[in-house]
Amino acid sequence: MLESLELTGQTVTLMPMCLRHAPALYEASRDTEIWRYMPEQVETPDDMRRWVQQAVEGQEGGKDLPFVILHRATQSVVGSTRMMDLDFQHRNLEIGWTWLAPEARRTSINTECKLLLLEHGFERLGMIRVMFKTDGRNLRSQRALERIGAVREGVLRHHRIMPDGFLRNSVVYSILVEEWPVVKQHLKDHLSVCETHLDHAVTMPAPTGGITEGSKHESP
Repeated sequence: MLESLELTGQTVTLMPMCLRHAPALYEASRDTEIWRYMPEQVETPDDMRRWVQQAVEGQEGGKDLPFVILHRATQSVVGSTRMMDLDFQHRNLEIGWTWLAPEARRTSINTECKLLLLEHGFERLGMIRVMFKTDGRNLRSQRALERIGAVREGVLRHHRIMPDGFLRNSVVYSILVEEWPVVKQHLKDHLSVCETHLDHAVTMPAPTGGITEGSKHESP
């Protein structure tokens, strides 16, 4: 099993995911737009519990590190992200399954998450390549990856059969370790001028026992 740890920034904490987080994740993910380009759909609390269980099993199997995105000021769950397919022999990993609640979009949160994950991957885990894949239709995601300095490598054609039967093409991006210093500075520069609009007006409640201090590391 991979060892996970909290990654803390100015605005968010990336907390190791566990089943306790399923109710809060479900509440944060009620916007159907979140799942538009995802290869799985989460429509009910049971769907979310299964989705979280699969993520936890990926960590137990030594392949994935799933995180809950916690907004520090409000202690509210605002999304999720994941390190996947960790390959320590070839020192590669993928970042994916990233989504944000509507009120967390167009803020500094996604940028800070990327900075925390990439720092962990390159500087602590010793990776030499970090990959991203996105639906070929998701132009907003592609532009966002290009803005942080990820390099487009190509397209995996008919890579996934989507829940509605659509044959998804996946666009592949990556960042190499020699590119990381420039990407890191770019992310830091962006954060220095980007103000989050998420404040204490957020109403999403933290699930009992899942977020509060003292229970962050408990197993399901």
